[in-house]
Amino acid sequence: MFSANRRKLLRMASATAMAVALGTAASSAGAQDKIRIGYAISKTGPYAGGASITTLPNYQLWVKDVNAAGGVKLGDKRLPIEVVEYDDRSSSEEAVKAIERLANQDKVDFILPPWGTGLNLAVGPTLNRLGYPHLAVTSVTDKAPELAKRWSNATFWLGTSTQISNALAELLGKLKSEGKIGGSIAMVSVADQFGIELAAAGREAFKKAGFTLAYDKTYPLGSQDIQPLMKDAMAAGADTFIAFSYPPDTLALTEQAQLLKFNPKIFYVGVGTAFPLFKDKFAANSDGVMGIGGWNADSPLLKDYLARHKAATGQEPDRWASSITYASLQVLQQAIEKVGKVDRAAVANEIRSGTFDTIIGKVKLKDGLLQEVWSVGQWQNGEFYGLAPTSLPGARASVVPKPQWQ
Repeated sequence: MFSANRRKLLRMASATAMAVALGTAASSAGAQDKIRIGYAISKTGPYAGGASITTLPNYQLWVKDVNAAGGVKLGDKRLPIEVVEYDDRSSSEEAVKAIERLANQDKVDFILPPWGTGLNLAVGPTLNRLGYPHLAVTSVTDKAPELAKRWSNATFWLGTSTQISNALAELLGKLKSEGKIGGSIAMVSVADQFGIELAAAGREAFKKAGFTLAYDKTYPLGSQDIQPLMKDAMAAGADTFIAFSYPPDTLALTEQAQLLKFNPKIFYVGVGTAFPLFKDKFAANSDGVMGIGGWNADSPLLKDYLARHKAATGQEPDRWASSITYASLQVLQQAIEKVGKVDRAAVANEIRSGTFDTIIGKVKLKDGLLQEVWSVGQWQNGEFYGLAPTSLPGARASVVPKPQWQ
């Protein structure tokens, strides 16, 4: 008798506990009152310059815009965004640890990516294991197609090293055939994943286009003394100078070129050329400088974005990855709203398969990659216009030779 009653009481207690648990879970799901977004970004270290111009302001602008509109729409209600952020210190180890903390301790709903190729590749396996959509916006790598197959949660937005190098080589080849430049190139590259891959792809692309490398030198990340590098490049006597560089180096290389009066017909520098900081620092001397990236400066959507970015952050966006970063966040929001709930796997799938309206136009990824991206831009009269690929809307003709340094 006692045993039977005890079993009955235990069954009742178990059923009650289960009902409470299910009720709590249902109540929790139904009572979600915000979307928690986390990210680790380089606020210190060598990547801080790029992150502070391209990535962080667009995270802040997007959150401001979404919350001003009432939040992310889930079903019949809108939920505001709450942000949890960390400094990854430009360190792969710190970036991975921060991602783990955001997922396991902060329990954020979605995680935004770090800045730069190296850090995106570093956190990729962790984001994939944890099941968070990975918008690898500021990553340029030939591994992108392979990684997009391996990581079903990941998407890549700036093209591959080969895409960028091929478009640059095609533009240079056309100028050579027109007799505007000679057939030799002086190239330098930063010893980081970004620079290593672009230099390797560049060597092959330039050779196919009929160019010879009169100078080819890699330099360490964070190099302080750029002048010897530039003196050697200058001594090579090439019409074209190319640097696959990060922002601090891009500025230093350009400054040293002016001090040395090194004025090749084409002066192409890497990440940072499209930054407003470049134009502000070099003023009229920015005119004619080519660099990685570009955008359609004639687009009404981008003109509006530029004005809103400046009003909200106090600075202009860069003319390459800034607008793509913001567009990727628009895609994320629309994917969440189409799915209608915080289902990370479903959202990641929607990002890959859906079509979205963004400030860069209609976005439809193919095999996890944004297919048409700017590779070469040039400062012309205070604006950084996209030059190549020439098939993209708003592409401008290049100005060659570059004007003399003033």
